[in-house]
Amino acid sequence: MSKHQRWSRLLELLAAKGRLEVDETAAELRVSPATVRRDLDELAEQQMLVRTRGGAVAHGVSYELPLRYKSSRRATEKQRIAAAAVELIGEGEVVGLNGGTTTTEVARALALRTAGGRHGGTEATAPMYTVVTNALNIAGELAVRPQIKIVATGGVARPQTYELVGPLAAGVLKEVVLDVAVLGVDGLDPELGLMTHQEEEASISRLFAERAQRVVVVADASKLGRRAFARICGLDRVDIIVTDSTAPADTVARLGDLGIRVLTV
Repeated sequence: MSKHQRWSRLLELLAAKGRLEVDETAAELRVSPATVRRDLDELAEQQMLVRTRGGAVAHGVSYELPLRYKSSRRATEKQRIAAAAVELIGEGEVVGLNGGTTTTEVARALALRTAGGRHGGTEATAPMYTVVTNALNIAGELAVRPQIKIVATGGVARPQTYELVGPLAAGVLKEVVLDVAVLGVDGLDPELGLMTHQEEEASISRLFAERAQRVVVVADASKLGRRAFARICGLDRVDIIVTDSTAPADTVARLGDLGIRVLTV
């Protein structure tokens, strides 16, 4: 197992458990305790965890993994969710995408659709979609797609998620109108609504929802019933939630009772 693979696994375990013990973790990863201690020390130096006597704990109330480490978690489910979400987007529409692993998969699915659409080919044509995003990685992936017009907000980049936040990002969003906002979230609670780990990201995602005629939430089953630090908006702003087939039936039923369409894939 490479260092990158160990670090990814360590951060995933920490996100799930909230605390790691060196000996127990070493046995689970099948490496030496010395290797685990060294890895934890290096991750602590990058402020990705807090070292304790005999192990490590996660930062804060709800731990936020950097995007590069989250990309492999529930990847198959996220790809299915993304494919279903793209089917809800009409050609020619203006689409808002916030940052995150699931919305990144939506961007990729949208790119695949344009590659196979009526504008496939090399000649210059009008864009099939306009995508407004505050995510640097999404803008970078879609910028080379001639059938997609990219509008990237300004703002200050957050290294954890590659999202642009702050007044510059808000200023751009206040000047545009979206047909649909596709939002990724860190938590979705039937009472409190949509949530994320960081308050600046929450305020930008809230603007996406406010500027859109309809809002589609893309969230794998692990996000349903979960709470995070910063509230984005209530469920009254949401039209459709796209999740995977392992979503708890009682939560799906409760969301349906609130008048929200839940699409499981």
